[in-house]
Amino acid sequence: MSDGIDYGNLMHRAMRGLIQEVLSDIAQTGLPGEHHFFITFDTAHPDVEIADWLSDRYPGEMTVVMQHWFDNLDVTNEGFAVTLNFGDAPERLYIPYDAIKTFVDPSVEFGLRFESQDDEDEVEAPHIVAEPEDDEPEGARKDADIVSLDSFRK
Repeated sequence: MSDGIDYGNLMHRAMRGLIQEVLSDIAQTGLPGEHHFFITFDTAHPDVEIADWLSDRYPGEMTVVMQHWFDNLDVTNEGFAVTLNFGDAPERLYIPYDAIKTFVDPSVEFGLRFESQDDEDEVEAPHIVAEPEDDEPEGARKDADIVSLDSFRK
């Protein structure tokens, strides 16, 4: 039995579930409006599947953009696969949710950042970066705040 509620791990799973839900909707209906994603992931994660030349070029992490052209987006409970174009060379990638380091939709100034602790016993703490839409005139918006869940841990 546990000594308490593991809010960090629960939040981690919830944020990865949000990514899954967003990508599932995009797979069915496409990207609406100006939405697009920057997804940074750990290329050394054991379940990541990318071409050898990509893992050689990006041995630690890689950021992909899903915007104008992507194909065959397949979303599962563990991760997603997508075909992206790298200099007129389409490549199929599989990215498990656990490998994602950041997920950003700059069109609405929304982003998630997952940071891991040096101690492997610690749970990765997701950071939420979000700015809700409001009626402020353009240019009057302030930068989005980053909230660290570590500040709420005892």
